[in-house]
This record gives sequence, structure tokens and C-alpha cells, in this order.
Amino acid sequence: MKRASAVLPDSLPPVGINREQAAALIGIGTSLFDRLVAAGKMPEPRTIAGRLIWDVEEVAAAFRALPHRSEPIVPLDGTHGGVNPWG
Repeated sequence: MKRASAVLPDSLPPVGINREQAAALIGIGTSLFDRLVAAGKMPEPRTIAGRLIWDVEEVAAAFRALPHRSEPIVPLDGTHGGVNPWG
């Protein structure tokens, strides 16, 4: 059986992708992607028959919501590194 990505024409990209594809979509490895999901910085997957599938648009939106290099960074553990973010 062919994978969905091999079956779909280029003009019709997939709507759902697996964990490895979701990590690759934003240019990181699966371990960092898992930490971002656990920290709420990346979306939770949807489930279809026990498989975990990420929505491409949700992953892209979460990526775009991450700070740029010049913006303050909030650590993945949700703390603020001892810095008060409000003042």
C-alpha cells in the first residue's frame, strides 16, 4: 500500500501528518517536538484508529506563534527563568 503522501498530487498536500513529519515541518527533531507538545507550545495530536495525527495548519500556526530571536524566551518548563515577565 502506498503512503498518502505518495498518492496525493503536489497540488493537494496532506492535512494531517505523523509526529516525524510534524517535527520536520518546523525543522526540528522529534525529541524537541515532543517537549514542545508537552509544554503546550505545539498542538496536541488528533487520534484516528489509535494513530496520532497532527493538523498541518495547527502546527504551522503554533510555529508562527513562537517568539522571534529578538523577543524574550519563556523556558519550556513554563517558568520565566527567575525574571518577572510583567515588569
